[in-house]
Amino acid sequence: MTSVAVIAHRGKSLGGGLEELREVLGHQGVDDPLWYEVKKSKEAPKAVREALDAGADLLFVWGGDGMLQRCIDASAGSGASIAILPAGTANLLAKNLDVPSQIEAAVEIGLHGMRRALDVGVINGERFAVMAGTGLDALMIRDMGSGLKDRVGKVGYVWTGARHLRDQRVRLKVRVDGEPWFKGKASCVLFGNVGTVLGGVTLFRDARPDDGKLEIGLVTAKSALEWGRALGRTLIGEPDSSPFVEIASGRAFDVRLKKERPYELDGGDRKPTERLRVRVEEAAVTVCVGGASP
Repeated sequence: MTSVAVIAHRGKSLGGGLEELREVLGHQGVDDPLWYEVKKSKEAPKAVREALDAGADLLFVWGGDGMLQRCIDASAGSGASIAILPAGTANLLAKNLDVPSQIEAAVEIGLHGMRRALDVGVINGERFAVMAGTGLDALMIRDMGSGLKDRVGKVGYVWTGARHLRDQRVRLKVRVDGEPWFKGKASCVLFGNVGTVLGGVTLFRDARPDDGKLEIGLVTAKSALEWGRALGRTLIGEPDSSPFVEIASGRAFDVRLKKERPYELDGGDRKPTERLRVRVEEAAVTVCVGGASP
């Protein structure tokens, strides 16, 4: 018998809010779910552990990709399923898995929809479900974390991205599955577990979150013009045809940076580092998905 818990970021909104969620769950026969509300996503792992200890095997997560990342990291390997209630700004994992942004429809998927075992990426010991990286994406997400995202939404990514287009590239070395892959200067290194990543752009056409691999994309563009050319190729579905983009796939990656840079995972910024160790963890989490998901 399913035991339901709700892990909610109280600062995020969707539809009629958490009151509507309680009503919809009640109409589905879930009258008294375990209920946890947090002020910040970093408080979510404690709530997840409490829910699991109390016997929950279905976790409804209310929030964005950062909230989901914290909950997935804490629940991976527990056997509990994650049901997404996409109340964030980008909601990239929900979009990749065909989870709708209407509370009633999302609850229906959580209670009665398909279950899918998904891989996750692990970067410096922490799991992510959508993407992780360093460079332009990490700087954009760091700047958005000051409250700009909640005030202006997706437009903020455009503004912060434009600010950093001319930032100096960093010299780095990248190994993929133990073999040298890149050595030189780059402005962005991005790892993807799904196809649609930063800004809702489909960068990794062949990515699947259950194929036992991660994708890596590296951008060498150093000016707004070169970034524009790379983005143009990406928007027409041909990112790897750009001379400023390199793409590969693998199971384990080692990135060594000449100097410390901040990095990000699923929309959350992390402290600067000179090294990124990234690997795939197969079938680490079960997620409730829309029926159209591949």
